[in-house]
Amino acid sequence: MITNDFSPLARVLDTLFTPYKTRVPDVEKVTAAMIARGIINNENEIVNDHIAFRTLGVPNLGIASFEKIFLHYGYEKKDYYFFEGKKLNAYWYAPPSDAYPRIFLSELRVQDLSQKSRNIIHEYTKHITSDPVDALDLNDVQAVGDFFYRPLWQLPTISDYNSLAEESEYAAWVIHNRYYLNHYTISVHEFSEEFNTVEKFNIFLESEGISLNTSGGKIKTSPDGLLKQSSTIAKMVEAAFFGGQKMEIAGSYVEFAERLVLPEFRHLEPSSIERKHRRDGFESANADKIFESTYSEQTKGGK
Repeated sequence: MITNDFSPLARVLDTLFTPYKTRVPDVEKVTAAMIARGIINNENEIVNDHIAFRTLGVPNLGIASFEKIFLHYGYEKKDYYFFEGKKLNAYWYAPPSDAYPRIFLSELRVQDLSQKSRNIIHEYTKHITSDPVDALDLNDVQAVGDFFYRPLWQLPTISDYNSLAEESEYAAWVIHNRYYLNHYTISVHEFSEEFNTVEKFNIFLESEGISLNTSGGKIKTSPDGLLKQSSTIAKMVEAAFFGGQKMEIAGSYVEFAERLVLPEFRHLEPSSIERKHRRDGFESANADKIFESTYSEQTKGGK
């Protein structure tokens, strides 16, 4: 979290986080448990490693559109990732300073889906004939904040949602949730020694009744061993669909990351270690399994 920061970027991030926190009960549950255990005194002590968004790779939308917001606020585009099985592209973006979280943007490779799924997505997005971000005043913090929650297409029918979910649960999530914040990430290595690894923090989370994503194991570890991640399972939330129908679908979730110190900096005293001394970036194999925090194989056991 960012304490006493009233910069335009901090205000944009706050407009994102406030509705997300309201809709994702595990955010408050984890924070309250951390305060009760003395891990933190208040939520402003939490260091947000990164936030993530999902998009559709269709004309005028997707990463090419969405990234304009964060590039405007000083983010730098970094590495590309390809998720063949899930049919996704992704990039991560480095913040203008260490006070802000990294950004992870992914998009569905709609052209790789079946004709049936492509047709469904096209029906919802065909009226978007220009990039909606281009119509935004990116210096207007309120307008930018509102954009994340502004419907760009009509609510899907339950039938279309279920049809997409059969082929791509990512597609179904986005067709309903749109640009909703998918998750934020707590940096566990910032805590005291009792809780400063993902292993230790997971034990704490499960002792508080928090269900963890087990896809690929509860802890996802990069091949170099320097990035470890875990995440909660998205809670099922009642969602409105076209025609006033309602159905429970997966909402958003919370992630936890441990970035270990790079070998060349392990001689440093703990008090001297900064973000630049730790493993940066992301790992496609880790992210591939984290995506499944909203997938039915996980959520059906984590309601």
